[in-house]
Amino acid sequence: MRIDILSVVPDLLESPLNHSIIKRAKDKGIVEIHIHNIRDYSEDKHKRVDDYQFGGGAGMVIKIQPVAKLIEKLLKEREYDEIIYTSPDGGTLDQAMANSMSMYGNIMILCGHYKGIDHRIRERYITKEISIGDYVLTGGELAACVIVDSVVRLIPGAINDETSALSDSFQDNLLAPPVYTRPAEYDGMRVPDILLSGDHKKVHEWQEQQALERTKLLRPDLLEKK
Repeated sequence: MRIDILSVVPDLLESPLNHSIIKRAKDKGIVEIHIHNIRDYSEDKHKRVDDYQFGGGAGMVIKIQPVAKLIEKLLKEREYDEIIYTSPDGGTLDQAMANSMSMYGNIMILCGHYKGIDHRIRERYITKEISIGDYVLTGGELAACVIVDSVVRLIPGAINDETSALSDSFQDNLLAPPVYTRPAEYDGMRVPDILLSGDHKKVHEWQEQQALERTKLLRPDLLEKK
């Protein structure tokens, strides 16, 4: 998979996309991630990429020219399964969406910033808008990192134990059951005996029951999707 990310503050993307599972996936050649600075494509002598809104209003808007120029350059080089814009207007990212996108070949992500982006970009180029929640961020870079992380970890080979991703929370609209590791007892707190029994069938049944009970308690809304 190849992921191209377009941003006016690309430095915000460097650290999150160069560690842990994403770094290992890049090192294995499973994913390529290319970060593009929108300012590099500005025709303004000061590399300015924002301007005031037509019609008035607070906040600056990213201009159409540098974004369109960059997108057109990338489109001449390859086709994209989706051109994504990080926006509060978009559908909320969930596990099903991440599962679907993990099967794509090429993705482009345009990070929103300031008050937004000239709407003509959204009308001409954007094929999918994604929100990561009903709150406001300074820019779409953090949202882009969340999207990339949720997708890349699902690509075969990104995680050493691929069955781990299949048992994550939300894969079956249930939260994950409690997990424990050694020591079996610490400061009077014991691991449930069933997990130490060696009976894999009973352990699995216990995990399923715990997942259901935790979901009923903490996220009952997820059960409506089952």
